[in-house]
Amino acid sequence: MTNLLDTARQWVITKHPNQSEHLLRSEYWLGQFAPDAPLSVQLATLTHDMERAFPGDDAPSQKNMRTANDTAYAIAHGRRSARFVAEWLTEQAADESFIHAVSELIVVHELGGWPEANKVQAADSISFLEVNAPLFAGWIPTSYNGWTYERTHEKFIWMYERITVTAARALATPLFETAMREIEAARPG
Repeated sequence: MTNLLDTARQWVITKHPNQSEHLLRSEYWLGQFAPDAPLSVQLATLTHDMERAFPGDDAPSQKNMRTANDTAYAIAHGRRSARFVAEWLTEQAADESFIHAVSELIVVHELGGWPEANKVQAADSISFLEVNAPLFAGWIPTSYNGWTYERTHEKFIWMYERITVTAARALATPLFETAMREIEAARPG
């Protein structure tokens, strides 16, 4: 099954080059705080945002988010990502029960809810804090896609505060502090 993880990494890099760093770093951070995580957790962590690689009319838009932690957006995003990953896993001849386990984790990757799901969520948050601060800070001056200073600030706090895995929170803290400095430096006026 390790081969499946290697194949998934290549799929992520090839299909979603704009987000591959975030996804690969999510997998990396999972390995730092949960090195014995089951393959389903590893694969869900690696592929949790894959829906963004497949534009379409059914794609949820971040522009329509009411808040930085909009539950309706989170669920739509998770379900759509799970659908594309399940299709890919089916093409790889993965077992149906494994596909279901991975899909369940991807659906709730923004919300967590049980130990395995909380690990996927935590790895996503750590990587988000590490990889995305410069990108979001660059959007603040022009409010690109609605990402004002206030909304960006709210998003980064939420990404940090949602981490419930103690070991992950410890890894996230210095990244959060750095990200908040970058966001503050981009604050207008």
